[in-house]
Amino acid sequence: MLARLADGTTRLAIGTHALFQSDIEFQDLGMAVVDEQHRFGVQQRLALSDKGKGVDVLVMTATPIPRTLTLTAYGDMDVSRMTEKPPGRKPVDTRLIGFERYDDMSQSENIIRQDQQVYWVCPLVKESDATDLAAAEARHAALAKVYGQQVGLVHGQMKPAEKDAVMEKFQRGNISILVATTVIEVGVKPSATVMIIEHAERFGSNFINCAVASARGVNQVVYCYITVG
Repeated sequence: MLARLADGTTRLAIGTHALFQSDIEFQDLGMAVVDEQHRFGVQQRLALSDKGKGVDVLVMTATPIPRTLTLTAYGDMDVSRMTEKPPGRKPVDTRLIGFERYDDMSQSENIIRQDQQVYWVCPLVKESDATDLAAAEARHAALAKVYGQQVGLVHGQMKPAEKDAVMEKFQRGNISILVATTVIEVGVKPSATVMIIEHAERFGSNFINCAVASARGVNQVVYCYITVG
């Protein structure tokens, strides 16, 4: 693959951080597209554009970092805005609720009966004596007592194969409720209609935006319940 990039046989390369590495050479790099640019460092993006001469660079993000905002306002950077939603996309109904109002989220059972899906996001994997923050494992255990095998669990301490298996079940609709940590913001885009984020103050605005965007309904409204403590 590296040889094909270097001699120009391969004209299009799609990759991750590996494309920034010094051993990656392009015969004549003309354009670099960086998706989710806020996830990459400035030097990483410069390293990619420096692999060619006069490289056109397109960076894409829904949550631009301060430096990018400054460049769009005061620097030499052209801006294109995507202001329209895909056809059929309904708005996200976001509500801030107190912990004592979990009974308001009892509609999750109705969602399950309608073969729809729920995201349930927690800030911790395991319970800790040092904090009373919600833990994904404990929340999964509590929900599993009610909904059984319809509840799945995903977090960063799981083996990749285990996470992939759970996410595949969720995407297929075999799991109705996915309890997760921050790992859900990447790679999972089922038609979940309810998103519950516990202790939202523990997450950055970027994560919340990406997580809510992952719970996207077609021809139906998505409900996002946010709790803070």
